[in-house]
Amino acid sequence: MHGTRKKPWKKELRHNWPLYVLCLPALIFVLIFAYGPMAGLVMAFQNYKPWQGITGSEWIGLDNFARIFQYEESTQAIMNTLIIAVIKIVVGIIVPIIMAILLSEIRNVGLKKSIQTLVYLPHFLSWVTVAGIMIDILGLDGGINHFLFSVFGTKPVFFLGDPAYFRPTVIISDLWKNFGFGMIVYLATITGIDPSYYEAAEIDGATRRQQIRHVTLPSMLPMIIVISTLSLGSVLDAGFDQIFNLYNPLVYSTGDIIDTYVYRSSLLNGQYGFGTAVGLFKSGISFILIVISYRIAYKLANYKIF
Repeated sequence: MHGTRKKPWKKELRHNWPLYVLCLPALIFVLIFAYGPMAGLVMAFQNYKPWQGITGSEWIGLDNFARIFQYEESTQAIMNTLIIAVIKIVVGIIVPIIMAILLSEIRNVGLKKSIQTLVYLPHFLSWVTVAGIMIDILGLDGGINHFLFSVFGTKPVFFLGDPAYFRPTVIISDLWKNFGFGMIVYLATITGIDPSYYEAAEIDGATRRQQIRHVTLPSMLPMIIVISTLSLGSVLDAGFDQIFNLYNPLVYSTGDIIDTYVYRSSLLNGQYGFGTAVGLFKSGISFILIVISYRIAYKLANYKIF
């Protein structure tokens, strides 16, 4: 019995070995850069000192994890992450749905493709580029403040330096950059709807608004459920690239998130063990949320990867 089990595997390898060789570089890359660094997670349980190394640093157990909830900065970073991420997820689902429905109603193909390209284009810009643009137009002497002063006579607003304005600025800029991608996904779903459903609704006297309500939205529901549930896995990911390129010490109270806090704590302040503990805490919670979200997506929409 043992020999018969090995034959199919050997036969598969003999016939498809070129494909496995092609996968080998990617596998080595993942092992080196994804799994190799995980050995450093032991620092989360140590009072790590670079000159002592992992083997020589003092073992302190769960003390670093306990400190997460003792520091006001760390708890504030967790709250900021949840607030920013949840709002991003909600807005990032609703706006693409609305835009996809509106765009699907345009009958001029040229205009439709032009709008689709324009709203999708920012998705390809890096946050370094977007941040540079935003700093220029949102600065005290930027275009937005010049417009507000010339039209309404208001005083300059420091959008990126005022804690009250920083979160809305982050959320709106993230929406502008990324909603085009979500819109494409929903637009593809609308394109795949059977036209006979609309024909039947039109014969029954349904208006365009009623067709959207009773045909388009129900047909989009499975995809909406899948994207919404899978978004739970990123509820602790508020966007390091964006925040890091936009924030400053003036807005730490409302803009500092877990990832930027880990960066400052470990790399800038030398608290490597504590920074690793915060990052591991976030990764553990995110892993649990991802598992839950996939289970929900499978139950509600029969969505599965494997």
